[in-house]
Amino acid sequence: MKQYAWVLEIRPGYEAEYKQRHDEIWPEMLETLTAAGIRNYSIFKHGLTLFGYFETDDLKATINALNASEVNARWGASMAPIMKIEVDSRTNFPFLLPLQWHMD
Repeated sequence: MKQYAWVLEIRPGYEAEYKQRHDEIWPEMLETLTAAGIRNYSIFKHGLTLFGYFETDDLKATINALNASEVNARWGASMAPIMKIEVDSRTNFPFLLPLQWHMD
């Protein structure tokens, strides 16, 4: 599987809300991520900065599945007020970071 990462931000004052929402993530959102081909997904936090890491075999198919998902649209709308999200207009997906180094 290929590795991908993104960086987003929590809006100031919403740190606890962000954590709670992910502690209570909707089961249907987890199902949507899995059905889209995402595996080994983790989100780390440093201050207000979030670093997301995930793996998928087919990034284009994953993005297309998430963009077509009503559940993902609802999740995104619910998170938008508490996050600063920069989306790549070409993919309608957060900007992905270029891999700099990897060790197996």
